[in-house]
Amino acid sequence: MSKRALLVLTLALFALNALAWVFVFYKDTTLTVSFLDVGQGDAILIESPGGIDVLVDGGRDRSVLRELGKELGPLDRSIDIVVATHPDADHIGGLSGVFGNYRVGTFISSHIANDTSATEALSASVRAEKGVKDVLARRGQRIYLGGGAYVDVLFPDRSVTNVETNTGSVVLRVVYGETSFMLTGDSPSSIEDWLVALDEGALKSTVLKAGHHGSRTSTDALWLSEVNPDTVVISAGKGNSYGHPHEETLGRIQASGADTLSTMGSGAVRFVSDGTTVKRK
Repeated sequence: MSKRALLVLTLALFALNALAWVFVFYKDTTLTVSFLDVGQGDAILIESPGGIDVLVDGGRDRSVLRELGKELGPLDRSIDIVVATHPDADHIGGLSGVFGNYRVGTFISSHIANDTSATEALSASVRAEKGVKDVLARRGQRIYLGGGAYVDVLFPDRSVTNVETNTGSVVLRVVYGETSFMLTGDSPSSIEDWLVALDEGALKSTVLKAGHHGSRTSTDALWLSEVNPDTVVISAGKGNSYGHPHEETLGRIQASGADTLSTMGSGAVRFVSDGTTVKRK
């Protein structure tokens, strides 16, 4: 081997060794929660300090794949946990595409009975995924994400197989240190008030996702008072036919003192927590 070739090989080995030590000593200690821009629907990506990725809902169509590519990059083709809050198309329509393009470790849902094409496509995708764990969401479950972060399931606390889909939404609270995120799917005010009765004084969250895209039937004054968020995020599409977010809901949020952000005005809304503070990314 020539001296030049030996020098090149030595430098290459040195660079690889240095890169290996970077991976050994570098540790991301932040939690990122991204409310993805999927139009009129919900899709929320949680990236934990422990390296575990959680996708909560997947929007109506394949827009979620575009957004995941932006967040995870082209080389990351796995998602540890996928949660379907309830089987409405604007929450699960894109999840069959997620299963088709990413390796999924665990699927969590409330098992609401539903025979729509979106539900059937998702069910087929879950069955086709080798090794996936299919978990029934129940109050009291705690999902550890590593690095001190975890997710608590607050609802459902009973079988919701035959209830109205929004009412059966999975409600999650993501916690990292002194910061937290409340994710409510399309839960109506009746469920919000029930959770206040169960957990009064323990619902405070730094960021709240407005229920049902800012519908007037969710995010009531009592809920806002108990959760007491600094910021409320509304996931809705421009020019949607439902009138989301509703003026009454926006008025309640404003009266609570919280800031309001919306994917229909800002695109994807991202937050980073160091366990003490939450900042917009």
